[in-house]
Amino acid sequence: MSDSSSSNKQQRFELNGPMGDYDKRTTHIRGDLADIKLAGKLFAPHYVVPQPRSCVIATATMHELPMGDARAVSQLVHGEIFAVLDISGEWAWGFGTHDDYLGYVRLSALGEETEASHVVDARAALIFAKPDIKSALLQRLPMGARLECTAMESEDANPDFLKTGKGYVHARHVSELGSTKESIIDIARKFMGAPYVWGGRSGDGLDCSGLVQMVLGMMGMDAPRDSDQQMAALGSDVPEGEALQAGDIIFFPGHVGIMTSSDNMIHANAHWMQVAEEPLADVIARFPVDVGHPVLARKRLA
Repeated sequence: MSDSSSSNKQQRFELNGPMGDYDKRTTHIRGDLADIKLAGKLFAPHYVVPQPRSCVIATATMHELPMGDARAVSQLVHGEIFAVLDISGEWAWGFGTHDDYLGYVRLSALGEETEASHVVDARAALIFAKPDIKSALLQRLPMGARLECTAMESEDANPDFLKTGKGYVHARHVSELGSTKESIIDIARKFMGAPYVWGGRSGDGLDCSGLVQMVLGMMGMDAPRDSDQQMAALGSDVPEGEALQAGDIIFFPGHVGIMTSSDNMIHANAHWMQVAEEPLADVIARFPVDVGHPVLARKRLA
């Protein structure tokens, strides 16, 4: 027989909050709710199960607040998945599943979840009404956009085209996800001349860390969104005194670029307001004198 005094005891629980800081950019919690996966870890009045949706327009800005003129924090490109945690009016709050980055996106930019099979690896891809370059043009998608593509099986099918849920795309404009044989430099140079856009992540415009993330993503490699996150997560340190190589990633205060040789780098930057390739020494010289030596880290991918 059990001890009635012990069986009637009540246990008391206290939640004192997280032990230490967390990254507010990628920890899915807001004052009023949080991702269900944080239950028991961080306190919120309400926990929700993320609802995946696909970006159905060419690009969708992710904002800091649910307002069109609020600061941009990132961007979704067509075909990427956005996990919705809350909907209020015309805005959805959630995160991109490719990097966990939080923000507000217009609800009209999201649609039913689809599974992308291809990525636009040309400067842009055109979606035609028929598998014919003379047919009506339905949409233009920038480099980095994702698509669900299938081959046409009819006997009279045009082998130059793939079928998508919205029309037809020329096979030369896309490649299967993760199938590229191009080097990191080859892919980065495809973005040359693309305008610098704060928060941007596509061939139509990007920022410095957006360029690194998109280039690696087109190679099938996941990378965090911001340069400080990338510095902590990517590659291994190149020792001081060892020459840099093409493909090394170099970090500065609030900036990042990809080396194209031991002396030159490619980066999206606000100085030229576009993706440019130039000597590393020129980039270093533009930092204020009081910064000292601005190179924070030199990383080499495996």
